[in-house]
Amino acid sequence: MQASATATATRHATAIAVAVTAGHFINDAYSAMLTPLTPALQSKYGVSIAAVTLLSSVYSLTSSVLQPLLGILGERLDRRYAAALGPLMTGIGLTLMGFVPWFGALILLVAVAGLGSGFFHPAGAAYVAQHSPPDRRGLWASLFSAGGTAGMALGPVFAGVGLTHLPWFALIGVVVAAITFAVTPSGVQKAKRIPLRDYAGIFRGPLVSLWAMAVLRSLASMGYNAMLPFMLLARGYGAREVAVTLAVYSVASAIGGIVGGRLSDRLGRVTVLRGAILTTIPFFALLILSSPAHWWFYPLTFIVGAAVNASIPVGVVTAQEYAPGHVAVASSIMMGFSWGFAGLLVFLVGALADATSPTTAALAALSLLIPSALIAARLPEPKKVQFS
Repeated sequence: MQASATATATRHATAIAVAVTAGHFINDAYSAMLTPLTPALQSKYGVSIAAVTLLSSVYSLTSSVLQPLLGILGERLDRRYAAALGPLMTGIGLTLMGFVPWFGALILLVAVAGLGSGFFHPAGAAYVAQHSPPDRRGLWASLFSAGGTAGMALGPVFAGVGLTHLPWFALIGVVVAAITFAVTPSGVQKAKRIPLRDYAGIFRGPLVSLWAMAVLRSLASMGYNAMLPFMLLARGYGAREVAVTLAVYSVASAIGGIVGGRLSDRLGRVTVLRGAILTTIPFFALLILSSPAHWWFYPLTFIVGAAVNASIPVGVVTAQEYAPGHVAVASSIMMGFSWGFAGLLVFLVGALADATSPTTAALAALSLLIPSALIAARLPEPKKVQFS
């Protein structure tokens, strides 16, 4: 009887993890459609490049920078709704971008879509954390992370159908949202409620250092991705080489995250965080100075993408174990706030490129991995506690 109950619980936990990972996949696929569609949106609404670029900033604000606040709201309400409504709101919002009457309404639509993404990420990560076996928590978190990375690679393919036919893809989000709501249990925070002002106390101690490490690592990766088209263009290459390089980098990121998560279960979270970041630096420098003319360029792109992103799911799990009573808020700090904060700073890399060169700016961004690794080396190893 006991064995049967355990098997049933395991199947239910697996179903929950698969459902929210599917939600992560389609949510991030929707998110990745925005940038490729900005030229079409500029043409349709007759606005400037600066105005249409504002859409990405608005989406980053509501989906990433505000994510800790949305994680707090998710803890005070039923997490089940956040996990289901996330991909639904993101999908409907971003697939209807070509069907609003004026540009101001488009900004509002993109902001609402971003809120859906911001609600989903901490809720989905919390479900995975609470239903995964403690000795495989890193692996399960990395699979959840890989779902989002795979979705980001597919998003530009969705965008290729154009604004007119894009709403058909909203149906995928509707189906995934329905399945997620049917599979996930009620997720109201069972811990004692605390005032909103006291949530600031969660963001302290090693969690602050972990967040700083993630911001520096994210800014290094974002800086490279932002400079890549300009570097390859200056070396005589075009959109095809840029697309292939980013595709290889994305696939490697997903695989690296899975490997890193599993290694952290066996070797320790801090060991993997420190090692993944530190060992990346020389390979990353060589990659920036290389081009597709070198036979090693694409294999090296794969190695760097896997190594630098191996620490992403490990960082999320570490934050959850630092704050086991508030896994949604801890997840949002690492998944949204760190990426969003880095996104707000990435324009500095562009400014440096204007003053010097894209290659110099990419190398400067890469140098941020050094203090990131040093911060990781000083982090305490979290305890593998059982989440409530």
